[in-house]
Amino acid sequence: MSARTRVAVTGLGVRTPAGHHLKELWDTLVTGHSTARTIASLLIDDLPVTFACKVDDPGWEEHVSVRHAHRMDRTSLLAACAAADAITDAGGLPAQPGRRAVVTGTALAGNESREQAFLGHPRTQLTVPKAMHNAASAWLTIRHQITGPSVTVSTACAAGGHAIGEGLRLIRDGSADVVVAGGAEACISPTMLLAFHRCRALSTRVADPERACRPFDVGRDGFVMGEGAAFVVLERLKDVVRRGGRVYAELAGYGRTSDAYHLTMPHPDGDGAERCMRQALADARLTPGDVTHVNAHGTGTQLDDLAEAQAIARVFGPHRVPVTSTKSVTGHALGASGAIEAVVSVLTLVERTIHPTANLETLDPRCDIDVPRAPRPLEPGAVVSNSFAFGGHNASLVFTPYPNC
Repeated sequence: MSARTRVAVTGLGVRTPAGHHLKELWDTLVTGHSTARTIASLLIDDLPVTFACKVDDPGWEEHVSVRHAHRMDRTSLLAACAAADAITDAGGLPAQPGRRAVVTGTALAGNESREQAFLGHPRTQLTVPKAMHNAASAWLTIRHQITGPSVTVSTACAAGGHAIGEGLRLIRDGSADVVVAGGAEACISPTMLLAFHRCRALSTRVADPERACRPFDVGRDGFVMGEGAAFVVLERLKDVVRRGGRVYAELAGYGRTSDAYHLTMPHPDGDGAERCMRQALADARLTPGDVTHVNAHGTGTQLDDLAEAQAIARVFGPHRVPVTSTKSVTGHALGASGAIEAVVSVLTLVERTIHPTANLETLDPRCDIDVPRAPRPLEPGAVVSNSFAFGGHNASLVFTPYPNC
């Protein structure tokens, strides 16, 4: 088998409802403490869902000037903070500007700016540049002098996973020496909550928001809207080792498939998800037996959880590999979710611990998988991170420990 470029994760950065920093995020996940809250600013007449997982003050002042902040949508501000932290965490970008690249993922981008424009307030010439899907990517290239490839992926809730996977491909094919890759989203607004409610995607447990998102539970009734951003820095492993840099994990495999079935519903038996995970494992040159944990897409909707559980059981065997969902703590951050969960997957390898799935009371008997309800030690092996989206877009990432142990 021919040698292939190995890719290292050298930097991590987040802005999530569960924390702005890695330790804060991890501690919140391990305790299983949901961040869902009633949002006072959303309390308008007849809005059926008034709660979400919102990012508290992201601290953008450290990374963006006041002048530039006025020109940026909240999505771009979250991206700017998380990406800057990832770059700092990596010790900078050790490549010439033309050998640097950025890949961002988002589902809806600029939602805040579009809503303001639709309402006619404030009147501004900046609506288009603020609301563009590629706005975050553009700002990151300017801020960090990235003059190599700059790409934006918009595959709904798989966008963050796809962005990191495409960053892997840029390193492997020699298009860049270092890639900043991740996702960002800020869609907590009356319009979006009402729209997703009408899709029958959101939980309606308004009386108990913290208990609302229940992935794989028999009583699940939908997801909780979230927001946030997460970015990783990717480099060739040999380059990092040569300079004595820190490696969190290897990004060993990437799968991407399409269901080709329905615009909002997954394939009923999880066919696309299964093919995606198998493709990612083949890309990593691993077998299902090499995997010791799956960070599931796990939104808490009836159809999505069932389809994913069936796919996982077919790939890895019933109840063989521990499966957990992050979304019952962080909410569903749409295009940022895959990136947030990729960072969590790397932290799982670093901490050698699987965080619990919060709010799970009674596992749906149709979901033939092992879902821990308390923290559990991680056995040595690979971690798979899944992201599955409206439109049938699927992404799976495979992370392995470094050094292997």
